[in-house]
Amino acid sequence: MSNWSILLLGIGLGLRHATDADHVVVVSALVQREPGLWKAARIAALWGAGHTVAFLALGLLIVLAELRVPEAFELVAELLVALMLIGFGAWHLVRGVREESVPSLGRTTARPLIIGLVHGLAGSAGIALLAATTIGSRSLAVAYLALVALGTVLGMVALTVAMSRPVSWTMQRPGRLKHAVTSLAALLSMGLGATVLLRMVVGQEGP
Repeated sequence: MSNWSILLLGIGLGLRHATDADHVVVVSALVQREPGLWKAARIAALWGAGHTVAFLALGLLIVLAELRVPEAFELVAELLVALMLIGFGAWHLVRGVREESVPSLGRTTARPLIIGLVHGLAGSAGIALLAATTIGSRSLAVAYLALVALGTVLGMVALTVAMSRPVSWTMQRPGRLKHAVTSLAALLSMGLGATVLLRMVVGQEGP
């Protein structure tokens, strides 16, 4: 595989990674709290910033410093994602069934950043380890990781902006539709978290 093919694969993997179900569900729920094109782009960018920091920090340590990540790390990262999905879904559901005050700027900034950080840890070790063991050049491996991170951010921003208009339309119409969409996003988040936990349990019990 040529260097250009490796780099294209990196950004392609990042774009595909942005469409993972857990990413889409959480970010769509966050957008419901702040509907609007520019607010949606801001949320996606903050999520992407958190994801990039965690992903590149761990990835560069593996590729450049040859850090050996214990097997338990991935399990802990997946557990954090599962608990975050369940907790976030429960919070979103509770806030959706009662009158909500306008969120503060600090909270709306910290929340997507923290969620992005947690998501960035999950799966990062595997991607970085694969890059370190299959790409001969360290500089090329670093460029590959950077393009994965860039593709993830670009994909998430594009997807979130695309979702912002229908979400804004829905949230501007109080009543059953608004509550139904809010509840659905919350339940999907909780369901995905429960699925991740179940997968972990089944995996641990398997041969």
